[in-house]
Amino acid sequence: MDAELVQEMVKSGATALAGLMAKAAWGQASSRIARLFGRGERDQAAGTDLETIRAGVLDAGDDEEALNDQTAVLRTRLRTLFRDNPEAVEELRALLKEFAPEEPGQAGSVQNMIGGNATIHGKVIQARDITNLTI
Repeated sequence: MDAELVQEMVKSGATALAGLMAKAAWGQASSRIARLFGRGERDQAAGTDLETIRAGVLDAGDDEEALNDQTAVLRTRLRTLFRDNPEAVEELRALLKEFAPEEPGQAGSVQNMIGGNATIHGKVIQARDITNLTI
């Protein structure tokens, strides 16, 4: 794979992962990203490492320097991952396309999940505020 393409994916992938770690979608994506880093053999250890990085991202808050430190750790991990497993570049790209925040100006998507023992026999509407509604 082209070295320049891999280097760009290291930079953009680390930034996107750090952003994803700060979002609610991390709960859905974390196990799959741990499998990516663990390559099916060290998934649990990779998950623990990622959660440590995530704690640093969340603790950073508005501290740009602290966030940059965590992004640098992710870049190092991605470089190692891509060097040892070149196919991981496309795997990460697919995961980020599915879970990472949309680029500004692109249409977003919504994914609703209904859990528990719910049985749904019709439409489900999710909203924040609905006023003056007659059904």
